[in-house]
Amino acid sequence: LSVTIDTDMRLTAVETIRDIIGEENAMTGSVVSSADGTANTVSEIGKIALIGVLFVLVVLLLTTRSWAEPFLVLISLGIAILINMGTNLIFGEISFVTNAAGAILQLAVSLDYAVFLLHRFEHCRQEEENPESAMITALCKSTPSILSSGLTTVIGFIVLVLMRYRIGADLGFALAKGVAISLFTAFTFLPALTITIYKLIDKTRHQEVLSAPKRFGKLVLRISAPMVILFVIVLVPSFLASNANDYYYGSTYMFGENTRYGKDTEAIEEVFGESDTWVLMVPVGDDSAESALSAELKELSHVTGILSYVDTVGTVIPESYLDDDTLALLRSENYSRMVLTVDVPYEGDETFALVEEVRAIAERYYPDTYYLAGEGVSTYDLMDTVTADMLKVNLAAIGAVFLVLLVLMRSIALPVILVLSIEAAIWLNLSVPYFMDASIFYIAYLIISTIQLGATVDYAILMTDRYREKRGRKTKRVAVAETVSEVTISILTSGSALAVVGLLLGYVSSNRLLGQLGILIGRGAIFSLLIVFFVLPGLLTMFDKLVMRKNGKPMAGTHRSDGEHRRAGEENNPQLINGEKSFFPLQTEEDLKEEPAMGDAHFGNSFSGAAAGEIHPGNVGEGNAAPDASEETKEDGAAESEKLSAYFGDHHLERGDSV
Repeated sequence: LSVTIDTDMRLTAVETIRDIIGEENAMTGSVVSSADGTANTVSEIGKIALIGVLFVLVVLLLTTRSWAEPFLVLISLGIAILINMGTNLIFGEISFVTNAAGAILQLAVSLDYAVFLLHRFEHCRQEEENPESAMITALCKSTPSILSSGLTTVIGFIVLVLMRYRIGADLGFALAKGVAISLFTAFTFLPALTITIYKLIDKTRHQEVLSAPKRFGKLVLRISAPMVILFVIVLVPSFLASNANDYYYGSTYMFGENTRYGKDTEAIEEVFGESDTWVLMVPVGDDSAESALSAELKELSHVTGILSYVDTVGTVIPESYLDDDTLALLRSENYSRMVLTVDVPYEGDETFALVEEVRAIAERYYPDTYYLAGEGVSTYDLMDTVTADMLKVNLAAIGAVFLVLLVLMRSIALPVILVLSIEAAIWLNLSVPYFMDASIFYIAYLIISTIQLGATVDYAILMTDRYREKRGRKTKRVAVAETVSEVTISILTSGSALAVVGLLLGYVSSNRLLGQLGILIGRGAIFSLLIVFFVLPGLLTMFDKLVMRKNGKPMAGTHRSDGEHRRAGEENNPQLINGEKSFFPLQTEEDLKEEPAMGDAHFGNSFSGAAAGEIHPGNVGEGNAAPDASEETKEDGAAESEKLSAYFGDHHLERGDSV
C-alpha cells in the first residue's frame, strides 16, 4: 500500500497507522523515518543530558576546592542554555538534530570559559584578600584566553551557515548563538554571582582531590622531542586517510537494524526487494515527445514501471473514463507527470548512475524545462551539494580562526602552530573510519571539522597564553613544564566533558547520524587533548623565538638566547644561565628538578665582586659601585638592583651568597 501523509501531521499519522497495522506488519518511507527519528531522539537526549550533567558535576567536584563552585558553573551554564533555547524562536523553526544535540553540545563546549575563570580567581585570591579585587585581576588575566577561545568557537560554528544544506546553517546559527551567550554569562553573571556568595565558597572549602600534577609537566618535557617527530610522521598519512573515506549522503542508513524502522525496512525489502519511486514532470503540449521519452526510459534496466498520461489515457483507458481528480494526478494545465518505479536503493553507485541517465534522457527531449524528484534523486543532489560545501566551509573556518588568533595574539607564527595542531587532531579523528573500513555520514564529516576546530582550539590557546606568561622569567624548558602542570586540570575538566558527552551521544542515540556525530566529537576531543598535552609543548619550545614575538618584535621581559636582550629599548648585560643569556635571573631546568615552591628562587650563580654592586659578566650584585666603575655601569647596576629587588623581595645578599 502507498499512503500520502500531510507532513505537518506526520507524527500523529505514523503513530495512528502503526496502531492500525499492528506489530506484525511493517511500514517505511521518508515520513516514517522523520517521525521515528524525532520521537526516539527526544526521549534519548534526556538520558544523555542527565548522564552528561552528572559527569560534569563529578569532574568539577574533583577539580575544585569548594563544594559550591561546581554549582556556580552549572547554574551559569544552565542559564545560558535556557536563554539560547528560548531565543531559538527567532528562527521560526529548527531541525530536530539541532534541538536534540544543541543544549548538550553547548554545555560541553562552553564549560571551559567558566572553569578557566574560576581557576584563575582561585589563584588570584591567594595573592589578594579582597574578593572583588581578586575577581577584577582574574578577569583581566583570563580575558585574553577566554575571549580568544570563545570567538574561535563562535566562528567555528558560524561558518556552517555557508552550507547550502540547511541543517548545517540551522545547527551553526543555534550553536554560535549559544556559545556567545555562554561567553557573555561567563564575563557578567558568573563573576557577580561568585562575588555575591564568596563567603559560602569559603565555608564549603575542602582539600583538593586532584591537584596540579607537577611530575606530568616533567614527563611531557622529557618526551616532547619524540612526540613532535611522531607528529610530523603521521601528519601527511592522516590527512590523506581522512579525505579517502566512504560516505553516506542521505538518510538511508540513519536507522540500524535494532530500531523499529530498520526492522520494518528490512522486512519489506525481503518481500518486495529494494525499490524507489521517482517523479518526472515535463511540459504538456507534445504527446509524441512524451511518448518517445517514456519508451526510452522503459529501456533502462533499473526502471521497472512508468505511470504517465501517454501510457494510460488514450491507449489503455479512454480519457472520458477518468474523473477530474484522477486525471489531475497525471496532468495539470502546464505539466504532465510521469511516475517511475525503480529497483535501486535510496543511495549508492547504481542509484546515482541511474539519476544521471534519466536526467540525460529528459534533457534531450525537454532541455532545462523538466523536473525530477524522489528519494534517490534527493540523495544525489545532497551528495553534490555537501561535497561542494566541504572545501568552502573548511577553508572559511580555518581562515576565520586564524584571523582571530592573529588579531588577538599579534603573532603570525602562533596561529599557524595552533591551527595546525588542532587540524592534525581532526585528520587523525577522521582517518580512523578509513583504517577501520567503515563508512561515515558526510554531513557528520563536514560538521565535525568545524566543531572540533572551534571547540578544542581553546585548550591550545590556554596552553600557549600561560606559556608566554611564564616565559618572561623562566627558561623555555622550565616554563613549558610548569605550564603543562598548571593547566592540565583546567583543560582536562573541559576536554573530558566534551569527550564523554560526545561518546554518550554516540552510544545511546538510535539515530546513526547523531550517534556517529557524537562518536566523532568524543574521539576528536581525545585526539585534541593528546595533541595539546604531548605535541604542542614541544612545538612551543622548538619555535620559542617565533612564539615570543609580538608584532614582529620580542615580547618585553623575554629571555633570549641570541645574544640580544632588550626591554623598553634599553641594553642590559645579560646573565648566562645554562648557556642561555637572560635579562632576568631565570629559573633553570636544574631548579625544576628540585621542585621549588611557586615564587621561590633557586639559582646556581654566586653574586660576588670586588665591591658590592660591581657588574661582572654573568654576575649581578647590590650596593655601591666600584671606584673605577663608569657612570653607565653605575646606572646599569642600579637598574639591575631594582629588578632583583622586585623579583626577590627585600632579601639581603652577602658576598658569595647563592640564590
